[in-house]
Amino acid sequence: MNALLLTGGRVVDPANQWDGPADVLIRDGKIVAVGPEAAALCPPGAERIDVRGCVVCPGLIDMHVHLREPGQTAKETIATGTAAAARGGFTSVVCMPNTSPVVDNAGTVALIHERAAREGRVHVFVAGAITKNLAGEELAPIGGLKRAGVVAITDDGHCVQNHELMRRAMEYARMFDLPVLDHCQDYSLVSDGVAHEGLWSTLLGLRGWPAVGEALIVARDILLAELTGCHVHCQHLSCARSVELVREARRRGVPISAEACPHHFVLTDAALAGSDKFWRHDGAGVYGMAGRAELPQWPAYDTRFKMNPPLRSARDRDAILEGLADGTIEVLCSDHAPHCSFEKEVEFDYAPFGITGLETELPLALMQLYHAGRLGLAEVIARFTVGPARILRLNKGTLSPGADADITVFDPDREWVFTPESTRSKSRNSPFYGWPLKGQVLMTFVAGRRVYP
Repeated sequence: MNALLLTGGRVVDPANQWDGPADVLIRDGKIVAVGPEAAALCPPGAERIDVRGCVVCPGLIDMHVHLREPGQTAKETIATGTAAAARGGFTSVVCMPNTSPVVDNAGTVALIHERAAREGRVHVFVAGAITKNLAGEELAPIGGLKRAGVVAITDDGHCVQNHELMRRAMEYARMFDLPVLDHCQDYSLVSDGVAHEGLWSTLLGLRGWPAVGEALIVARDILLAELTGCHVHCQHLSCARSVELVREARRRGVPISAEACPHHFVLTDAALAGSDKFWRHDGAGVYGMAGRAELPQWPAYDTRFKMNPPLRSARDRDAILEGLADGTIEVLCSDHAPHCSFEKEVEFDYAPFGITGLETELPLALMQLYHAGRLGLAEVIARFTVGPARILRLNKGTLSPGADADITVFDPDREWVFTPESTRSKSRNSPFYGWPLKGQVLMTFVAGRRVYP
């Protein structure tokens, strides 16, 4: 038998409301016991790892990741993307369908599953497309995608603009018990915007992207979720009005949920003007680190800070933090979107949207939420485990006996600096290189197998 005992750690398992010192016994890829009985049941000769001073929790889940394979392997591959996930403490990821070819048929789903089984370091779940070729014109074969094994449908990177088509997609998704994940963006309002419409877009001469372009689709999705009974999940909320709409809908019992990404609750659009102006206008003490001198310098118009939806105002960032604190937003994720360096090394208008995030999202969340006193540690972990597992109907995110031994071990107080040389991702488009971070993953186990370091 393959057995492992993790001893002396602080076990935090929100699914079982466990938070305290305990041992964890793993055998044959499954959780056997948590607590005093773990040591008693440990077979002779089993490997033992002392994790005193560390947090032991269910393996983290990121339900919004772009692995770029098939078709865009210059940016990322399943092998490199899942290696970055393992380093970030994630044992399960959900890959988005905007690949080449698009994940709008059973064959592409099977290809990703086969390649992930051969080359992936962590569990890879697949989201299928809502519409064929993500064109927003004709529904993809939702039933066939479900049978092929997708866990959700989304046109992420795009947004279905036809309301009647979106209604039919939700009706089919409900029939097949699939959540609909929506990238909320009204193209007629957003148009060719590249930065949040406000002070900084005006001063920098960048085309504005109004926040109402997101909020309008969030409101649409709430109404359609209420009509169809389908669970709709709003991806990467970025503005205050969206949070207000979701909060009010959830109070009424509408089947809707939402997620937030660290870049939207750490940064603001002032970052586009460069680090000096970011600190001058945004104020020191962001994410709980003292002193502006600790931040690296970056120039204005740095394309690493260009993402979709864009960085917004300090008021919007505060609303995202409030939504996380009060439970309106129940999922944390990265929207990990790798790009080649040459694609980002162009004028701001022409650079693609997106940043990498798998390796930094846990420490950034710990800093802004746990160390800043907005949420307890168990509540932060729940947004990486219980929240996504519930929405996606995954038997993950728990240390219950019999569950897969997917485990993350991290030190919430360890300080470190993220560098391009240390990343496991194939791409280097992170805005957080050189930033002082607090909270570091030390070990990641998938089905009892150590995949990091």
